[in-house]
Amino acid sequence: MEKRIQIDAAEPLAFKAILGLEKYIQQGQLDKIHYELIKIRASQLNGCAFCINMHTKDALKMGENPQRLFLLDAWWDTNLYSEEEQVILKMTEEVTLVHQKGLSQKTYDRAVELFDEHYFSQIIMAIVAINAWNRIAISTHKPIQD
Repeated sequence: MEKRIQIDAAEPLAFKAILGLEKYIQQGQLDKIHYELIKIRASQLNGCAFCINMHTKDALKMGENPQRLFLLDAWWDTNLYSEEEQVILKMTEEVTLVHQKGLSQKTYDRAVELFDEHYFSQIIMAIVAINAWNRIAISTHKPIQD
């Protein structure tokens, strides 16, 4: 892969602005494992090797079950995820693939039954944040870190 401009070096203030969103999410009530599942699933959908690598490692360090990570690409066909996690993963897919239909009414309705407006909003912002990071990493061929 050819070397490309790295935005964090070229435009540190822009990078810092997105880090601000990241810090906001990390200080909110969003469960850390929920956030890692969002980051990994969106990164899988976007094909972001850098982010898949980083967030899978982070989830493992947090004690996440490796089997759940192995099967995340087919989460709907297992019983390894709670109902809340299933809704979060569905939201992640629908918002990440917004060009298809966006967040469906069915998924939205189930989400607002399970989560208060703050948690729901933090889920959406987490999905937005990882999609921004994916687009930066993919566009700049961010090198995978060991």
